[in-house]
Amino acid sequence: MARIVLGIGTSHTPLLSLDPSAWHNRAKADYENPRLTLADGRSVTYAQLVALRGEPYASAATPETFVALSDRCQKHLDHLAAEIAQARPDLVVIVGDDQAELYTPGNIPAFAIFCGDEIATHPYGGPLPAWRQPVAEAYAMDKVHRFPASADFARRIVESLIDQSIDVTIATDVPEPEKFGFGHAFGFPIKRLFGGRSIPILPVMLNTYFPPNVPTAARCLEIGRALRTAIEAVPGGLNVAVLASGGLSHFVVEEELDRMVIDNLGQADGGALGSIPREALLQGSSEILNWVVTAGVVSHLPLRYTAYEPLRRTPAGTGVGAAFAVWKP
Repeated sequence: MARIVLGIGTSHTPLLSLDPSAWHNRAKADYENPRLTLADGRSVTYAQLVALRGEPYASAATPETFVALSDRCQKHLDHLAAEIAQARPDLVVIVGDDQAELYTPGNIPAFAIFCGDEIATHPYGGPLPAWRQPVAEAYAMDKVHRFPASADFARRIVESLIDQSIDVTIATDVPEPEKFGFGHAFGFPIKRLFGGRSIPILPVMLNTYFPPNVPTAARCLEIGRALRTAIEAVPGGLNVAVLASGGLSHFVVEEELDRMVIDNLGQADGGALGSIPREALLQGSSEILNWVVTAGVVSHLPLRYTAYEPLRRTPAGTGVGAAFAVWKP
């Protein structure tokens, strides 16, 4: 039977693929964003955020700090890549969210698994500013890229999930990747963490971003546990890694929320992860649900490594809570 040999969690913010001298370009979007979401569910403008919290990070949102943060994040990513290289998985399950890259707003499944033998990424449309080109390349969204998957493994997983009363949508091909294809949640870990190795993946797609059919945190834990049962029932002796892509809080860094998530990743029963309220999981912060699913899958493995870097790129504290984790025997 298949064996889960490794769990990985990684953020995939563009800041991880940009030279720190370009981080200010992402900050501009925060200043103009009319819906910066807080952990209590409120959406505010940057000016309203300043009125609420002031600008306590003015001395930290500097080019010098950005360089130090970037250096630390790249070391964390190098560590994750080394863990994957050492584990030598035969297949990697990637739990990620789709942001209108593969699915259209008119057709968004709550939970889907890709059941084909090859994925294709969707390139960003239109000309990109020069500073954003490295992000497109890091996400495998600079052009159509194709990566191996496993239809047989995926179908066995889907059959088991259905038997466990977990209803799941399937997709079997990407016929027009120039229009719709896999996006950043999948391209980033493949490009940054696989070390150029051709490792088949099982894409697990969770609708975290687009209400009303966003699964609850409790349901995500259940899905993760069912995925573990399904994976371990697949014959053939495959070594499988499971990877959460995305998060944590953004585009306002909510450090208390992020640290609660990290503190509970190693709990065999999921701890407080299944109780995270919906209002804390809106917009970018919703990608925490990818981590909740993964924690459910790998809850039998010890949590061996965690790192957290609050990447605040403006004086009021907008940015991303970047997190990195490793579960292994």
